[in-house]
Amino acid sequence: MNNTLLAASLPLLPSALQQPATDWLATRPFAARLAPEQVQHWCALSGLDKDQLMLALLPLARCFAHASISDFYVGAIVEGQSGIWYFGANQEFAGATLGMTIHAEQCAINHARQQGEQQLVTLAVNYSPCGYCRQFMSEISQDLSLRVLLPGRPALTLADYLPDAFGPWDLDKEERLLAPRQHSLATTSTDPLHQAAAKAASQSHAPYTGTLAGVALQMGSQVVTGTYLENAAYNPSLPPLQGALIQAAMAGIPWQASRLVLAQRQGKVDLKESTAQLAKALGLPAPQVLPL
Repeated sequence: MNNTLLAASLPLLPSALQQPATDWLATRPFAARLAPEQVQHWCALSGLDKDQLMLALLPLARCFAHASISDFYVGAIVEGQSGIWYFGANQEFAGATLGMTIHAEQCAINHARQQGEQQLVTLAVNYSPCGYCRQFMSEISQDLSLRVLLPGRPALTLADYLPDAFGPWDLDKEERLLAPRQHSLATTSTDPLHQAAAKAASQSHAPYTGTLAGVALQMGSQVVTGTYLENAAYNPSLPPLQGALIQAAMAGIPWQASRLVLAQRQGKVDLKESTAQLAKALGLPAPQVLPL
């Protein structure tokens, strides 16, 4: 959480929401999510409808960004079919290649997927999604029906933002990013961090390379995991360490760890080197690799 940006952003919220938002941020353990009843309560407090509230909260969402390279803070909120709202923001890594950056839309969608959401309804973001993010979102469903909200613009669908889309259907793949899956992966290790990484790997979306990978980080008393998510266009794929860093950022956990485990059943790509590169850039431990 960027506290300097937060101090400038809280006054931008509707006055009736500034104290509730402050109280929400102080909850422990923290999770950057709003339950359906919280959404309804905040709508009642502010007099806003759901779309208006989602847009009004974007200044708060951007405060979860790590923008050490660009100083450009993007916030996103996505609503799952459950009615829960998941926050996200751009995550940048000084010392790593720009290609390792996580975009705000990716962050919010990964946040929702990690919590078991199987369908998304609406996404709001404070800047127009770049082509990279539009492509990442296309992995959700072929009908591109996700509603997209931008400040000062009418609600549109992803199909409006990405006409003539290329996606998994062009590669004859039936799998979709949010479709429930459980690959049969197991480890004989009794190490809880090994088991957590293997479980994360078993939830991979990897129809293009067949590489199943998961990361588990020991962050103080917390174990934080991330799963490998591929995209039909390849480049918007989200490696498992980035997935774990998203979960940490959205739980208010600093990027500090005593151990890092990468569990992998290698297919056409190997994630060991890229995971080690990002870990080194962030001062995290070198990954212990657990073959599956």
